[in-house]
Amino acid sequence: MSGSKPTAHPAPPAVARRTLLTAAAAAAGTLAAGCGTAEGQPPGKVAVFGDSAAWSAPMAAAGAAMKSVAGLRLVPEVNPSLESFEQVVKSSLRTNKAPDMLKYWSGYRLRDLARTGGVADLSRQWDAAVARGWADRSLREAFTYRGRVYGLPMNLAYWVFFYNPEVFAEHGVQPPRTWGDFLAVADRLQRNKVTPLHGTADGRWPSFIWFQEILSRQDPRFYDDLMNGREKYTDPRAERALRTLASFFDKDWFTPMDMNHTDAAAAVVHGKVGMLPCGTWLGSTLMEAGGKPGKNVGAFVLPMAEPNARPSVIFESSALVATVKGPDHAEALRATRNWLHPAVMRAFSQALQDGCPNPEVPAANPVVAALAEKVRGDRLWLLNRFWEQGPPELVEATVDDLAGFLLNPSSYREVLRTMQDRADEAWKVWREAERT
Repeated sequence: MSGSKPTAHPAPPAVARRTLLTAAAAAAGTLAAGCGTAEGQPPGKVAVFGDSAAWSAPMAAAGAAMKSVAGLRLVPEVNPSLESFEQVVKSSLRTNKAPDMLKYWSGYRLRDLARTGGVADLSRQWDAAVARGWADRSLREAFTYRGRVYGLPMNLAYWVFFYNPEVFAEHGVQPPRTWGDFLAVADRLQRNKVTPLHGTADGRWPSFIWFQEILSRQDPRFYDDLMNGREKYTDPRAERALRTLASFFDKDWFTPMDMNHTDAAAAVVHGKVGMLPCGTWLGSTLMEAGGKPGKNVGAFVLPMAEPNARPSVIFESSALVATVKGPDHAEALRATRNWLHPAVMRAFSQALQDGCPNPEVPAANPVVAALAEKVRGDRLWLLNRFWEQGPPELVEATVDDLAGFLLNPSSYREVLRTMQDRADEAWKVWREAERT
């Protein structure tokens, strides 16, 4: 499981919008002062600019391993304000102060970055890694724009349901294998005074979690098409997903919508909450709350609601990106050729305590290792997380709409119409930009 907290991963910004300009200005000064300056790093060192202080130690561990295999050391540099981080990156790519390398998002956020022309084509590095067995070829699409790869996977987090095996045993239930099992477990837990499910709009970004999970269980093909602008939010299948969630509210299965992930993790460990959907990176938070893998912390992939649907799981993976104008560009490219090397990946993923995109490197945490074995053994369809899917501005707005639904579940039809109105305009703008 992960060595960092939820907000430290490729996750949506939790900073209030009114603080954006102040934070961005401060971060821009930080970047100019110490991140990706024209002077760069000394020979043999390459800076990696990211949004997560919690990733600094794993990056340093990877850097030490890369020193032994490529003669390069990676130096983490951090702007912890997620909103300003993204703004600073985009503005710096047009200057001689571009960072050498970036920890960025995959999916449409990476495509948006690739459009600037400021990041390097890493297709050869990707193809070489796949040929060596160092990367899962099914991940390629998440890092591709117009057929070329612009980022290499850093971690591989699966979105699963955490639970407490001791609590399940106490109440006579097992991790569900079918959708019916899942509903029965929730019902049994509630009758035994355990809140069955964690749901939250706290920090804003988690508002997409339940829509993502339910829709991908009911119709993964529709989820993929909707996220890529090929279907509509007003489709009956999207309404079915929100109607299902509304029924969970009617049954009083959810925690209060202001319970954050840290408190929910502790509530799972201490038997107050039954099931918590999140990325495997939440593991470190569970451990900090007293969790022990296999004892009072376990995880399962939510079963498919439709037995004939293609079995799938949501994933997320950060992208390692090399800039075009970084001062140490040649060394940055050398680092990308060695990033997926088993020694580097082992050092990084073990320090991060999450899944690894190199199939040759097993997860250090037994819960994550078992999940990875299931995902690969059952050949589950990997669906990219909601936050990385679709034009970034659309995702931001849709998250707010879903937060409104969570606070007023009976509003689902109105919310879906609003989301589709936004989507129509956002996809029009995106596709027009594609033609230029």
